[in-house]
Amino acid sequence: MDNYRINKKELLNEIGGWNSFLKRKIHLIVCGGTALTLLGLKESTKDIDFMVPNIDEYNYLIATLKKLGYKSVTGNGWKRDEKYVFDLFRGNYIHTTELLESPLLKDNHIPFEEFSYIYLGILNFYDLIISKLFRGVAVDFEDCIILYEGKKNQIDINKLEVRFKETVSYDISPDRLMVNLESFLKKIKKE
Repeated sequence: MDNYRINKKELLNEIGGWNSFLKRKIHLIVCGGTALTLLGLKESTKDIDFMVPNIDEYNYLIATLKKLGYKSVTGNGWKRDEKYVFDLFRGNYIHTTELLESPLLKDNHIPFEEFSYIYLGILNFYDLIISKLFRGVAVDFEDCIILYEGKKNQIDINKLEVRFKETVSYDISPDRLMVNLESFLKKIKKE
């Protein structure tokens, strides 16, 4: 397993490189720890997480990356060299979590940077927290705390709870996931 990490500058350089090979528009929505890195809340991230909500754009991007020598290394992961894995999530999914709405809709992402062919946005804070809490891994809980502490003046806990409960209502195991929300809420109340 590699220990490479990518910072904000390196990530934007990598995306700029992709941009130079594209011939049509691609909307990338940054999620996971990558979003925290672009928001300046974490110095770097180990793997790079993007949503490509438009299926045609996803298919075009994958075809382009294959031409550039990227290989599939996991279900969603693509890698060209020994450094970074790019997790590219198709449609409204992050791992196995399906978001309630497209991240491309108004207020579902934060515009970040626009290249000639790549539009780069950051997933909204609510869906970032929800998608991480759905995974329930320790590092994801830590990222949720970092995000909340860094952006708490922009996060309405009541809105988060309502959105989480609606999202979890579509899952096959809602009780297990509600425990994750309760743990997170207890943790931030202690802080």
